[in-house]
Amino acid sequence: MSLLSSLVLPVLLILLPLCCINVCGVGINYGTIGSNLPSPKKVAQLLQSTVIDKVKIYDTNPEILEAFSNTGIDLIVGVENSHIVNLSATQSAADEWFATRILPFIPSTSIVAIAVGNEYLTDDKLDHNALVQAMQNLHSVLLSRGLGRKIKVSTPHSMAVLASSFPPSSSTFATTLLPTMTSIVALLADTGSAFMVNAYPYFAYRDNPSTVNLEYALLGNATGVRDPKGYVYNNMLDAQIDAIRSAINALGFGNQMIQIMVSESGWPSKGDVGETAATIQNARTYNTRLVERAQSNKGTPMSPKDGIDIFVFALFNENKKQGGTSERNFGIFNGDGSKVYDVDLSCQFCSGNSEKTGGFGEKLSLRGPSVWCVAKPHADEKVIQAVVDFCCGPGGVDCREIYESGNCYQPDRIHAHASYAMNAYYQMHGRNYWNCDFKGTGLVTFSDPSYGRCFYSQQ
Repeated sequence: MSLLSSLVLPVLLILLPLCCINVCGVGINYGTIGSNLPSPKKVAQLLQSTVIDKVKIYDTNPEILEAFSNTGIDLIVGVENSHIVNLSATQSAADEWFATRILPFIPSTSIVAIAVGNEYLTDDKLDHNALVQAMQNLHSVLLSRGLGRKIKVSTPHSMAVLASSFPPSSSTFATTLLPTMTSIVALLADTGSAFMVNAYPYFAYRDNPSTVNLEYALLGNATGVRDPKGYVYNNMLDAQIDAIRSAINALGFGNQMIQIMVSESGWPSKGDVGETAATIQNARTYNTRLVERAQSNKGTPMSPKDGIDIFVFALFNENKKQGGTSERNFGIFNGDGSKVYDVDLSCQFCSGNSEKTGGFGEKLSLRGPSVWCVAKPHADEKVIQAVVDFCCGPGGVDCREIYESGNCYQPDRIHAHASYAMNAYYQMHGRNYWNCDFKGTGLVTFSDPSYGRCFYSQQ
């Protein structure tokens, strides 16, 4: 029997997710180019029993967005490369995309960022200016809807945007990309968004096995590699991150606090002839160390105090991906939910009052009372309107914040207004589950729905 098919979570686990204290959580990339993958609902249930608290997807699949509602897991959603030119045309085009693809799912689904394209600048045939304009348009849409602080806009790059990556302290962006990268980094600095990079020591080793130490690529070279400026690197990933940092500094943004996010990193368990390092053992070693690295909250030699968000690539082997064998074998799990190899995804550093066992058999620590009540994304509008009328009338809720001059008026949607009113009523009456029912239109969530100046109360 597969792990997914045997996944049975107690009611308590549905109501109370894990929470890790004083460590970075672990992100994972959830690709769907496969014919044998489980439903998004099963995927969401599976991930709730692990240390993974962030998921990046490559589109805005509504089934996935619905499945991750009220899970306590943050989502980064993607804009496909083919849509970027359209979003760059006008702000209204970007607003239509957002209103159609994102707005129906918030706040119950915790969407924290939009990744505009994927490695867009490595294709010389694409309009690089369109990427910058699409990012600016989407950010303007978020600002106009009061969501600029809640949802960030960025774009994932490959390491190919660098002229060279070693030594890290001397790295710069490719000359042909300097105007575009300057505009992108300026936008990230202005909006407090992270610079996303897809960093793969595997490919560096595969292409240069005679000059790259395998253990160094596998995040475990204790002897270290020395940079001319004195930095010592015990693994290639840290060197790649600092190479990006140096390139950002070379653009003149050294004094800006720009976070670097590893939006993809992983190691394949199988490859074609010649890909001798693509083995189950190496994949297990790399991703085990990568998960530990993500949880450690450590920085890099160049910036030791700045923790790095890391998204493992990938959740599943995807049997329909184009390219070589390795492209289809980066997953930790097979399509049936069985593990390709063992990686400890338990929340071993968690702190809580009780322990339960999830679908993987990991120990879970359960979080305390940080809960809110929001409207179901597709609840009937007439029923929702009646709920708002009740909460703001006989229910005794102060609803001034959702009136036109209030901090929660935008987005001007009945579901958003209802979420604010329902939560206020729920908090007022002791957060009993029946106080978030509202004729079946309410849901308890563990993700704070607050955004911008709109704050959802919590007892």
